[in-house]
Amino acid sequence: MLLSLAQWLQTLSPEFGFFRVFQYLTFRAVMAAMTALLIGLLAGPYVIRRLTALKIGQPVRGYGMETHLVKSGTPTMGGVLVLLAIGLSTLLWFDLSNRFVWIVLLVTLGFGAIGWVDDWRKVVRKDPEGMRSREKYFWQSVIGLVAALYLAFSISESSNWRVLELFMAWVRSGFDLGVDTRTTLMVPFFKEVSYPLGLLGFVILTYLVIVGSSNAVNLTDGLDGLAIMPVVMVGSALGVFAYVTGSAVYSRYLLFPYIPGSGELLIFCAAMAGAGLAFLWFNAHPAQVFMGDVGALALGAALGTIAVIVRQEIVLAIMGGIFVAEAVSVMLQVVWFKYTKRRYGEGRRLLKMAPLHHHFEKSGWKETQVVIRFWIITMLLCLVALSTLKLR
Repeated sequence: MLLSLAQWLQTLSPEFGFFRVFQYLTFRAVMAAMTALLIGLLAGPYVIRRLTALKIGQPVRGYGMETHLVKSGTPTMGGVLVLLAIGLSTLLWFDLSNRFVWIVLLVTLGFGAIGWVDDWRKVVRKDPEGMRSREKYFWQSVIGLVAALYLAFSISESSNWRVLELFMAWVRSGFDLGVDTRTTLMVPFFKEVSYPLGLLGFVILTYLVIVGSSNAVNLTDGLDGLAIMPVVMVGSALGVFAYVTGSAVYSRYLLFPYIPGSGELLIFCAAMAGAGLAFLWFNAHPAQVFMGDVGALALGAALGTIAVIVRQEIVLAIMGGIFVAEAVSVMLQVVWFKYTKRRYGEGRRLLKMAPLHHHFEKSGWKETQVVIRFWIITMLLCLVALSTLKLR
C-alpha cells in the first residue's frame, strides 16, 4: 500500500524523489518487522484485557501436566494479536500486485479461522478437546488442496486468468500436462540434484507440507514461548531463501531456481518475525496470554506455504526439526500404544508423555529449561539450513 502511494507521489513532483527508498525490498522488510513489532506491543495489553473480560481462558485437560493446572484460565486465542500485526504490517509494506504474498495471507487467515472455531468451542462450550479431529482435518485439507492447486500453476505464471487456463488444460489432458522445472523437489547440499514431481506429485507434496507444518507447530505450542520463537527463527530464515529465489542475480549465482515475485515474501516473513517477538513479550514465562490454535495453525500453514513457493520443503524440515520431532513423537506414541494394546491387551507408551516437550518435563526438566533448549536447537538447525545457500 505504501509502495503504491510512494510511486504515485514520485509521479507528481521531483521533490518526492526520496520516496524511491520504498522500492528497496530490504528497506520495506525492515519497516515491516518494526511495524508489526510496534503493533503487537501497543495492541497487546488491550487484546489481553478484552480476552480476559470475555472470559476466554485456557482450559487444561484433565490428563495434562499437573504443573500446568495453575495456567487454567489464562487468556487464550492470543494468536489474533499475531495475525493482526502480520496482516496490517504486510498490507502496508508489500507490493499489492504480488500473487505469492496474497496466497500466503489467505492460507494464513484460512487456517487461523479454523483455529478460531477450535478455540471458541474450547472456551465457550468448555470442551478441552475443541473441534473434532476429522472436522478440523477436513477444512485444513480443503484450504491446503486449493492452495496447492493454485501454486502448482502460479510458480511460472503471474496472471490469475492464465493460471485458471493451465488448470483447465491440465484437467482436460487427464492430469498429464508438462510440469515447470521449478516444481521439482530440490535436495539441499547438492547443486544439481532434484526430483521431478509432476503436477499431481507437486500438489500432493504441497498439501502435505502445508497441513503437516500447521499441525506440527500446533502440537509444539504447549509451553510458554515454546512455539513462537522457533516460528520467528524459521520464518526469518525462509525470508532469506525468498530473497534469493526472487533475485535473478543471487539465484543464478547460488544455483537456485529463479521465481519472479517470490522475493516479496521477505516482507511477510519480516512481519511474522516482528509480530512473533511482540507476542513473545506477553507469552514469555509466566505467560500472560496463550497463542491458541488460531495462531499456531495459521503460523504453521504460513511457514509451509512459503517453503513450497521458494522450493525449500526439505530445508523447512531441517530448520523446523523441533516441529518435526514434536509431531513424530505424538504419532509414534499413538501407534505404539494402539499396537501394544491390541497385542498385549494393555497399551504401553514409548514416551512418558507426548508431545515431546512434556516427556522432558516428566523427566525432571523445568519448563523454562525445555523452552530455551528447544530454542537453541532451532537456532542451530536454522544455521545448518542457511549453510545450504552456499554449501552445494
